[in-house]
Amino acid sequence: MTLRFYDTASAEVRDFVPLVPGQVSLYYCGATVQGMPHVGHIRSAIAFDQLTRWLQYRGFRVTVVRNVTDIDDKILAKSASSFGPDFEDEPGAVRNEEWWALAYRYEQEFLKAYDTLGVSRPTYEPRATGHIPEMHALIQQLIDRGHAYPALDGSGDVYFDVRSWSAYGSLTRQKIDDMQGAPDADPRGKKDPRDFALWKGHKDGEPTTASWTSPWGAGRPGWHLECSAMVTKYLGTEFDIHGGGLDLRFPHHENEMAQSQAAGHGFANFWMHNGMVTYAGEKMSKSIGNTVSPAEMLELAPARVVRYYLGQAQYRSVLDYQPTSLQEAAAAVERIDGFLNRAGRVLPDASATVSARPAPPEDLPAASVPEAFAAAMDDDLNVPQALAALHDAVRSGNTALTAGDLDAAGQALSSVTAMLDVLGLNATAGPAADAHATTALGVLVEAQLEARAKARASKDWAASDAIRDTLAAAGVVVEDGPDGASWSLKRG
Repeated sequence: MTLRFYDTASAEVRDFVPLVPGQVSLYYCGATVQGMPHVGHIRSAIAFDQLTRWLQYRGFRVTVVRNVTDIDDKILAKSASSFGPDFEDEPGAVRNEEWWALAYRYEQEFLKAYDTLGVSRPTYEPRATGHIPEMHALIQQLIDRGHAYPALDGSGDVYFDVRSWSAYGSLTRQKIDDMQGAPDADPRGKKDPRDFALWKGHKDGEPTTASWTSPWGAGRPGWHLECSAMVTKYLGTEFDIHGGGLDLRFPHHENEMAQSQAAGHGFANFWMHNGMVTYAGEKMSKSIGNTVSPAEMLELAPARVVRYYLGQAQYRSVLDYQPTSLQEAAAAVERIDGFLNRAGRVLPDASATVSARPAPPEDLPAASVPEAFAAAMDDDLNVPQALAALHDAVRSGNTALTAGDLDAAGQALSSVTAMLDVLGLNATAGPAADAHATTALGVLVEAQLEARAKARASKDWAASDAIRDTLAAAGVVVEDGPDGASWSLKRG
C-alpha cells in the first residue's frame, strides 16, 4: 500500500508518509459564516470527508480540524446592512441583527447542510473569536522575528512584511514584484501595498463588540492569521495536510504559509486543494443567475444522490453542473440500490436496507474493498475509477443473483457495502425499528409480486397491470427480468 497525493506546494503527486506513524493530522478551511452555504463549500467538505474516510479505512487515526471564521469584514458589513435601509430580505434574514448572532445563525445552516449530506463532524471545530490570545502571541512572534510591524500611521493595524520573507509566493509560484495588492485594501500605514493585515485596528462606526484589546490597540484579527493560530493550537506547528478550495490558494493559503513559516513553524507537509463547481461550463455567479445552492439541489434529489453527484469527480478537477446532473446521479444510485434490495431479498442474513444518511467513518466495515477500488483511492483519491469498481461489483452481483450463485452474490454485496461506506454513500441497515419496517414492507411487496406472477402465468394481464400500478402508486418500482420480477423504492 502506497498512498499518493498531489501536493500543491511542490506541484507533484508525492508518496504520503505521516509525520507520526499511524496518525494523520488534517486541517481544512471551513466557512466564513456570512451567508448561506454554497455548493463550493459543500463540495470541499465532501472531498475532505472522503479523504478522512479513506485514511481511516487504511488504518490511520485521523485528527480533523475545520475552522469557523465568525469575525470578518463581510460579516460586519452584512450585520450593519440589517440596521439600515439597504436591508437584504433574504430567507432567514433578521432585521437589526448583531454580527455575532448573524454569524451563529449561518454557522447552524452550514452544520445542517454538512449533516444532511453525511459530512462527518471534525475532531475539533474552533471558532476564530475563541482564539484571540493565540493570535496575539503569533503576531508578537512575527514582530520579534522582524516579519511584521505596527502600521506606520498609528491606526492600530499590524502588517506582515512580505519582502522580509524571501519564500513569499512559493505556494502559488509567484514573484512579489508581479503581484498586486488587494484592490480594496487601504495602503495607508503599509511599507508595501502587498503587505497584509495581521491585526485590524478598530474603526469608527464598527461595533465595539467586534474588537478586542491588544498590545497594538483595540481591534480584531486578520482572516489569514486566524487559521494559522487555530491550526497550530490543535495540530501543532507542523502537521500532515492542509486543505481547502482552489480559490483559497491565493491570497489566503499563500499568506497562511508565509506567516506561519516566518514564525518558525514547519506548518503543512501537504497542501491539497479541491476544484471548483461550474454551471454548464461557466463560473457560477449570482450576477448572471447561474448558481445552484445545496438547498436547491436537495429539493431536486435525496441527500445520497446529491452527495453522489458532488463527490463523483476527482477532487482536484472541475465539477460541472448541468440541468441533468442530478438525474444522472439518481440513476447511478438507483442501480446500486436495485442490487442491494434484490440481494437483501435473496441472500440469507443480508442487511441491505438503504438508510437516509451515510454512516460516520468510525463505523467503516470490516469487509475489504476490491483491489481496483483501493488502488484508485490510494492514487490521489481517484474517485471516478473507484466508482467504476463499485459499479463493476454491482453488475457482477446482479449476474451472480441471476445465475443463482449466492456465494458470489454475497461476496459482491459485502464489497459494495464496504465501498459505499468508504465513500459516505452506505446503504447499511438503520435502527432496528427501520429494519423491522423494511422487513414487513418486503413481505407485503413479495406477496403482491407472487400474486402478479400467478396472474401473468394465467395471462390475466389486467390483474397483473393492476398490481403493478398499485405498487407504483405506493412508490415501489417493479422491474421484470430473466429471473422474475424485482422491486425497489422510488427515490425522491
